[in-house]
Amino acid sequence: MAFEEYRKKGLAARLGAGERPAVLVIDLALGFTDPSSPLGAELGEQIRATNRILSLAHQKRVPVVFTVVAYEEGMADAGLWGKKMPAMEILKKGSRFVELDPRLEKGAQDVILVKKYASAFFGTPLVSLLTSWKVDTLIVTGCTTSGCVRASVIDAISYGFRPLVVREAVGDRLGMAHEANLFDIDAKYGDVISLEEALHYLATLHGNGE
Repeated sequence: MAFEEYRKKGLAARLGAGERPAVLVIDLALGFTDPSSPLGAELGEQIRATNRILSLAHQKRVPVVFTVVAYEEGMADAGLWGKKMPAMEILKKGSRFVELDPRLEKGAQDVILVKKYASAFFGTPLVSLLTSWKVDTLIVTGCTTSGCVRASVIDAISYGFRPLVVREAVGDRLGMAHEANLFDIDAKYGDVISLEEALHYLATLHGNGE
């Protein structure tokens, strides 16, 4: 009902997918996917969904970018976010918590970007990479929906990329935060799509490298 009200007022239109996608896998590192971590949650379902997307992306030669968060000793490079989120102290360079979850099916040509803040764009070469690949669409997976996923989606549309957030492939520590932020993203910043929609889109591509 709320979404219908938004649409009547001219919000919540659909962006749709472009012709040259990339996959952006946000922060599926052990610091966030290992429940023993203070930042962690159970994200097995999201990893399985992401792997299905990765499999097709690799077949179609669609670029893939993973992000991880990693800091110097003492969080010297964390700025005020380190003060706001002291639990991130475990994300030290060289720690197992900054390693990609080993369940992820990373390809040899996939790129890993290290970031310091919520958005995958802030302080990283992501825009330059996507531009060089002539990307117009980002298929977004990862965590957390209310934090780094949302921040990255807002920056993506701000830079002119179409964000497609795959519902089954993003997650959060709190179900309430997850659902509220998916609602906001779908209403204002990108399209929230199903895993099957994402797979169909990839399957019908000719391939970015072809």
